[in-house]
Amino acid sequence: MNASVSEIGQIAITVSDVDLALKFYRDALGLQFLFSPAPTLAFLAAGPVRIMLSTPQGAGAVGANSILYFKVADIESVYAEILGRGARGERAPQLAAQLPDHALWTGFLRDPDGNLVGLMEEKR
Repeated sequence: MNASVSEIGQIAITVSDVDLALKFYRDALGLQFLFSPAPTLAFLAAGPVRIMLSTPQGAGAVGANSILYFKVADIESVYAEILGRGARGERAPQLAAQLPDHALWTGFLRDPDGNLVGLMEEKR
């Protein structure tokens, strides 16, 4: 048997206040709200990947999570629109790498707990 993993199904983000985090991830970023089984948990969809917002429960520290990079089209417009919804900007979109067949652009925001959130666009 060849055991391996194939894709990410869920990513947990440790936050201090799930309701406050929902305002960023659902309302500012526009992720689809799925369900909230308790005041300390909420689940959203980022395409096929589920995002779990959770207060610290034995693991994870508020504001010290891995960086999520969300794919977007027209990164400059999306970044400006998200800022217009009240998000805090960290770095405006800029060219990160010029590859043979496309240019990789990235921009960064902060969620209410200071977690870095990336936007990325592969411009062809």
